[in-house]
Amino acid sequence: MVGKFTAQHVQSRDYNEQKLTGRGKYIKIMELYFIRHGQSQNNANWNNPEYKESPDPALTENGYEQARLLAGFLKKNQTITNNKEWNIQNRYGFGLTHIYTSMMERAAYTAAPAAQALEIPLIAWKEIHEEGGIFTRGDKDNLSGLPGRPRSFFMENFRTLTLPDDLDETGWWNRQFEAEEERQPRADQVFADLLARHRDQEGQSEHRIALVSHGGFFMRLVCAILKLPWRQAALGLKSWFMLNNCSISRFDIRGNEINIAYVNRTDHLPDHLIT
Repeated sequence: MVGKFTAQHVQSRDYNEQKLTGRGKYIKIMELYFIRHGQSQNNANWNNPEYKESPDPALTENGYEQARLLAGFLKKNQTITNNKEWNIQNRYGFGLTHIYTSMMERAAYTAAPAAQALEIPLIAWKEIHEEGGIFTRGDKDNLSGLPGRPRSFFMENFRTLTLPDDLDETGWWNRQFEAEEERQPRADQVFADLLARHRDQEGQSEHRIALVSHGGFFMRLVCAILKLPWRQAALGLKSWFMLNNCSISRFDIRGNEINIAYVNRTDHLPDHLIT
């Protein structure tokens, strides 16, 4: 009797066959997970006309709870339980190997619980900050850069965080407001650096990388990955990828292909924490 040959079997077969070149060489997959930070004070007060925006806002209580639940979800699903089936929705685990965080406070406090839960080194990456950097708020015609948190702040609050060698007490930002023309080249370089560090290389195991970063930078990074013009859509419309706080998005780089698995996944959060 001939057994059933389901769509899932076809997907599993195709998934594994696509890991092979025409000569049968195994192609390792680089999985990139983009995690937006938890809810910040600025996020929570977006529509509050009395609120004065912070240049580097802290997480809200909701934001800390989102980060805690994210860490628990990733820990529970860290182990890859089946490496032969199609795992495009991470039903068989995540198996994260690297976690990078923006040096903005809301991102670092989101990333730290996950790194601790997974026992994975947490690495600070200056260049995955939100658009503009750390700058004054209020007068939009006169935006000035601010120092950002100093080395001592990170050492006191994130003891396992790997910091840039050049970070001192003058602050990690300590430069002018990031101009519009600087933003896309920064995202382009981040993507190039990711490929250089984590793409399939001889003698290197498969890397599954999490970036804990920001909504605006996600849009820039997507433009870099897919070579899209900034915010352009059909018929004169403008585009934007919406991300909830602590959502997860996944991109796979396999050989010369980039596959988008999912964007803005939030099923690890209860309804009242979808912000």
